[in-house]
Amino acid sequence: MLSSLDEYHCRLVNKILSAGSQGEVNRFCEAAVKGLETHRLNNHLIQPFVDKVICELEGFNPMNKEAQQWSNIIMARIYFKRVKQRLITAVD
Repeated sequence: MLSSLDEYHCRLVNKILSAGSQGEVNRFCEAAVKGLETHRLNNHLIQPFVDKVICELEGFNPMNKEAQQWSNIIMARIYFKRVKQRLITAVD
């Protein structure tokens, strides 16, 4: 794992943008979340990471992205919103 969550976040977003397919996007997202869980980070640290990824993905303008990149962004947003919901229900 990278030295900081900010670095990890930046690398993940870059991988999402450069992915060649939606399947690849899912693999990157799953690997990121699994990596955080493997390093035994609790939900109180994972949730801000997920929120930051969602926020950055929502900040992209579709007019400034290629069709594949925009498709990747949408897929990653869906994935991370599901993770966020799972984290919220796990706390309750």
